[in-house]
Amino acid sequence: MNPAELYETHRELLARAIEATVARDYWSAFPESPSKSVYGDEAAPAGERAFTALLGKPFPIDVPGAVGTVATERSPYGLELAVSYPRADPHALVAAARAATPGWRAAGPEGRAGVAAEILRRINAAGFEIAHAVQHTTGQAFVMAFQAGGAHAQDRGLEAVACALAATTRLPSRSAWSKPQRGGDPLTLSKTATVVGRGVSVVIGCTTFPTWNSYPGIFASLVTGNPVIVKPHPGAVLPLAITVRIAREVLTEAGLDPHVITLAAEEPGDGIAATLATHPDVRIVDFTGGSEFGDWLEANARQAVVYTEKAGLNTVVLDSTADYRGLLRNLAFSLSLYSGQMCTTPQNILIPRDGIETDAGHRSADEFGADLAAALGKLLGDPARAAGTLGAIVNDGVLARLSEAASLSAIAASTAVQDPHFAEATIRTPLVARLDAADEKTFTREWFGPVSFLITTESTDHSLKIFTETVRAHGALSALVHSTSPAVIEAAREAALDAGVHLSENLTGGVFVNQTAAFSDLHGTGANPAATAALTDDWFVTGRFFTLQSRRHS
Repeated sequence: MNPAELYETHRELLARAIEATVARDYWSAFPESPSKSVYGDEAAPAGERAFTALLGKPFPIDVPGAVGTVATERSPYGLELAVSYPRADPHALVAAARAATPGWRAAGPEGRAGVAAEILRRINAAGFEIAHAVQHTTGQAFVMAFQAGGAHAQDRGLEAVACALAATTRLPSRSAWSKPQRGGDPLTLSKTATVVGRGVSVVIGCTTFPTWNSYPGIFASLVTGNPVIVKPHPGAVLPLAITVRIAREVLTEAGLDPHVITLAAEEPGDGIAATLATHPDVRIVDFTGGSEFGDWLEANARQAVVYTEKAGLNTVVLDSTADYRGLLRNLAFSLSLYSGQMCTTPQNILIPRDGIETDAGHRSADEFGADLAAALGKLLGDPARAAGTLGAIVNDGVLARLSEAASLSAIAASTAVQDPHFAEATIRTPLVARLDAADEKTFTREWFGPVSFLITTESTDHSLKIFTETVRAHGALSALVHSTSPAVIEAAREAALDAGVHLSENLTGGVFVNQTAAFSDLHGTGANPAATAALTDDWFVTGRFFTLQSRRHS
């Protein structure tokens, strides 16, 4: 089917997605459960077979100007991957992307959205294959890989498609202009408005959430008329390689140049990301990863619009609670999920030195620390359950930070967990260390991974002051407050607005501070140093295109 036909095929889905971005209520286009009752009896075994068939072989994809191959991935679970990819020539990729641009522009916003929706539909059909790829490159447990790396990532991608389609069709593509004239016929013009992409887009993936963090940039750029070069992290190439392969298949079937999207695999140290990001024809850069390179991109990719999601000091402010057990249970899970290897995992937990009031009575800072350690122990006491929650440690950098934190005064020490299915997996429980507000040199660093700090402050007001100052200076992607006082909640809201971070309040049930829902929750704000935009707001899409007008006498 051509782009126009694909738009008609997916018109209802796209309209519903646009409606969801406005309503902000719960809606999902892609089921998150890997159940037979949802995806059928054959989906799971077929997906595993498809994944296994990729191992130890060259990945089946064409890359313009490829020079040799690379094989850079290591499964945190010990599985031998040995998948090789064409080694990218960044200049050839940019040239191919530019050559593909006119045909992609001519498809129009609706046609591009139709192609994008079809790509997402096929990605969803390959959900089990991608889930295995995510699991064995990131260390996520399989169910999380299927959900966060699959259905939730697809929802985030569709959300970007919807926002981009709405933005690019806000002005009519054709209009008639008529100006009355005294004593004569009116002046009339016919006008055409064409959405033109800003230019070549580069999406730089991360090692922990290669699909969830990349799909928004990929699909926002595609629908706004930009060709996309996908540059995966060397440790997590396969999930994005499968994605690009599927996208190229859809483009080819639609009669379009498949080089609208290409894969830029590299050896560690090749520096392709920096080369691409500063190329004069690259006009959009999406990046997820550490602050050092993110800051470098913002400073040096001057010819491009740069969307970054970087590091931050995610903070919890404890004041009081009416559900102490729920608080402990919810916070313990938030610290444990995927071994804290999430950009939204709490790091700094602020508690007044005199403790907090709860429905279980007053709890001192020491007692809270002991109770949190006990909640972690209860959650992670069974190895099989713990492995499913923690996943595996993704790389040696996380282990190094965990080892360094072991020298601090721990209220919950990190211990090893054995995965009954993957004996070689490196799995660790969270470490929670006790600090004082004076230890700011320690807690104003980001300790990405299963490391958090219980920090004693002079009062809740002092906690809110530390929260505001540290987030404004260093950034954050999430924040949480627990209080039964309306005045404290209001003060926390004001502090979050000043700091420029999203705030969760009194989470004690099945919603966690480090999880966000597509079509409802924004991820990142652009209002503090942790990110330059939000997934997905208007700025995330409107900076990717221009609307150019032509006019003529009617």
